[in-house]
Amino acid sequence: MKIKNALKEIKLKNLILLTIAGFINAFGITVFLAPVKLYDSGISGTSMLLSQITPLSLSVFLLILNIPLFIFGYKKQGLTFTVYSLCAVAMYSLGSYLITDVLPIDVSLASPFAGNDLLLCALFGGIISGVGSGLTIRFGGAIDGVEVMAVLFAKKIGITVGTFVMIYNVILYVFCGFAMDSWILPLYSIVTYGAGLKTIDFIVEGIDRSKAAMIITSKPDEISKTLMETFESGLTKIPAKGGYSNGDMTVIYFILDRFQIS
Repeated sequence: MKIKNALKEIKLKNLILLTIAGFINAFGITVFLAPVKLYDSGISGTSMLLSQITPLSLSVFLLILNIPLFIFGYKKQGLTFTVYSLCAVAMYSLGSYLITDVLPIDVSLASPFAGNDLLLCALFGGIISGVGSGLTIRFGGAIDGVEVMAVLFAKKIGITVGTFVMIYNVILYVFCGFAMDSWILPLYSIVTYGAGLKTIDFIVEGIDRSKAAMIITSKPDEISKTLMETFESGLTKIPAKGGYSNGDMTVIYFILDRFQIS
């Protein structure tokens, strides 16, 4: 019964957008990063490294490493998330295969667009793959199994999900440096990682992402009037008690966009 209800939550629109996200991610990775041996983060980056030191291709490792993780995380994340994620990963793998082995695009020695310029490849590869990853998250899935690992194991070892992912990537880039006997590519890969993270933030949260400000005051009327006149928007006043003084206070809860923070 639970499975039937979960299947009803799966939307065709999301599957189509996740398919597009998977192909976008494949484009960024295989056209900009893989040709110059730069590395993505997470399982994607691990797959890129393994494809360079073994006979198997990137598309094969993406499936071998990601699918078991998403299936393993099914109970924790739910059926809808798992289906969406597997769809995105499958399209990422298919897109990688098409670009490298089917389409008339030569990505064996250099990027068709940025050549061997490591900075351009790192930036554009990170931004484009970040768009794909961001769209995947926005429409209910994940394109990298390391996020599932983080959700499953981070609390058990006493760290946050973000810290888990960061530690995984640091270990990955250090290993890449030793495996390739060069630190230039792993260092540029950190640029890719940073560009991807910022892009994901913009895709998931939007350019005009908002912040909440909480102002604790004994003069709520004056402050509320000034805020509303300055920003021309409403606010919420919440009665409160001072923890030390035990006096009556008011918490003003106010939403403002990223351009108003300063």
